[in-house]
Amino acid sequence: MDETDARVLAVREVGPDAIALDIETPEGFDARPGQFVKLTGTGESRFYTISSPEITDTFEVTIEVDPEGTLGPWLAERESGDTVGVTGPFGNAYYEDEPRVIVLAGGPGVGPAVGIAERALAEGGTAAVVYLDDAPVHEDRLATLADAGADVFVLSAAEGLTDAAAQVITGDADEQVFVYGFADFLDLATTAIDAAGGDSEGAKVENFG
Repeated sequence: MDETDARVLAVREVGPDAIALDIETPEGFDARPGQFVKLTGTGESRFYTISSPEITDTFEVTIEVDPEGTLGPWLAERESGDTVGVTGPFGNAYYEDEPRVIVLAGGPGVGPAVGIAERALAEGGTAAVVYLDDAPVHEDRLATLADAGADVFVLSAAEGLTDAAAQVITGDADEQVFVYGFADFLDLATTAIDAAGGDSEGAKVENFG
C-alpha cells in the first residue's frame, strides 16, 4: 500500500519510554503479525513492526521512544484524531498459521512477539516468548499470555537467552522459531537456538538495525 494518511485513535504507555499506537486501518490494508509498516510524520519516516495479533478496524504498533529523537517523541504526543502517514506492510518474517511458535525478542522486538503469541493461542496453537530487556514493556500482555498457557520468560541481559531457549525449543517439525531485535541480539539468539538443538537457519528473523 502506498503512503496513506491514517487516523491515530489512541496512544498508550506500555513501559519505560515505550508507547503503543492504535491506528485506524486504511482501506485495503491487510497484514500478518510480525510484518512492519513505515510511519511518516514531521518529514521523517521510520519502520515499526505490528504488535496486534490481527488487523481489524485498527492495528497497533509498539514504539520505543528515544527522547533525543524526532519521530518517536512526535508520535508519543499524538492525540485521537491526529493523522500519520502509513505505508506497507513489509517483511517476510511473520506468522503463517504455524501450530507452535517460539519468539525470541530483544528490546522493541517484544511488540511482534506478543502479537504472534496471542494470535497463535487464539487459533488453537501453542506459544513461547523469550524476551530479553532490562526495562521490559508490555508486561500486562506477557502476564496474560502466561495465564493462557504460553511459556513466557522475561530476562535481563545478565541472565541471557540460552537456558530459557533450551526449555522451549523442541526441534519438532511443526515448530517455528521467530527472532526480532537489533543485530547484537540476533547474534545472541542464533547462538541460543543452536545450543538448544534448534535450526537457526530455519528461523524467521527480523533485524531492526
